[in-house]
Amino acid sequence: MRIEDEIKQSKFKSIYQKAAINLIFTASWMNTNSAEILKPFKISIQQFNILRILRGMQGEPASIKLLTERMLDKMSNASRLVEKLKSKGLVERHSCPQDRRQVDIFITKAGLKLIEDASVALEDSEQYSFDKISEQEAEMLNDILDRLRG
Repeated sequence: MRIEDEIKQSKFKSIYQKAAINLIFTASWMNTNSAEILKPFKISIQQFNILRILRGMQGEPASIKLLTERMLDKMSNASRLVEKLKSKGLVERHSCPQDRRQVDIFITKAGLKLIEDASVALEDSEQYSFDKISEQEAEMLNDILDRLRG
C-alpha cells in the first residue's frame, strides 16, 4: 500500500520528505510485525537482538559494552535486557577472570534453541514481506540505506 494511503496524506514538502516518512513508517511496521511474531517466544525484539549477537559469538563471552555496540536499537539498556534473559534461563553471567569489574555473558542451550526457533519464525515472516521485491531490488535497497547512513 502506498504511504499516502497509509497515513492519509497526499502532499509532502519534497520527495525526500516522503522517502524519510516512508522509511520511518516501514521500519515501525516491520518492528510491530516482528514483535507479534516473537510474542509466543516471550521475548522482545531487543532481547532477540541480544540472543542473536550472543549466538554469533560462537561460545565466546560478550561484555555489556560489546552487546551495546552491536545492538540494532542503540537506545536499549543492555544490562537490563541481559538480566531479563538471565531470569528466563537464556543467558548466563560470569565474572571475568582477568577483570573482576567485567561480566562475561554467554548464551545457554535453552537460549540457542529459542533463538533458532524464533529466527525461523521471523525469517518466514520476512520472506513473506520481501518476496514482493527481487534480489536485485533488495541489493539496491541495501545500497541506498547504507549510503543514507554513510
